[in-house]
Amino acid sequence: METIKQKQVAELVKRNFSLVLQDEGSYIYGATPLVTVTNVKVSSDLSQAKIYLSVYNTENKQEVLLEMAEEKSRLKQSLGHRLRKLVRRIPDVDFYLDDTLDEMYRIDAMFGRLRADNQMGEEE
Repeated sequence: METIKQKQVAELVKRNFSLVLQDEGSYIYGATPLVTVTNVKVSSDLSQAKIYLSVYNTENKQEVLLEMAEEKSRLKQSLGHRLRKLVRRIPDVDFYLDDTLDEMYRIDAMFGRLRADNQMGEEE
């Protein structure tokens, strides 16, 4: 169960890291991929932040995450610059791929094929 403080810090990290990606992202992974912050989970001691990212407009999503991991210190420094007056300690960040939307599209396409083949049964 997340505390109120964890939720507040997570929301601050989410909003400010989105701005960092707008400013720094094209220098790190190029202009083509679109990266959005979908969720942030902060540890109970507020020292770790798991940032979940959705990556669009590219086939190789892991490569974008690897490029971001290589520039982790630069991204954390930019985040720290934005958060320095809002939190006491800047959390260490880790990046994770959030493929929830990709799964949703894949399942929707699967249901579409089943409907087209008349294998869904009778719909009301």
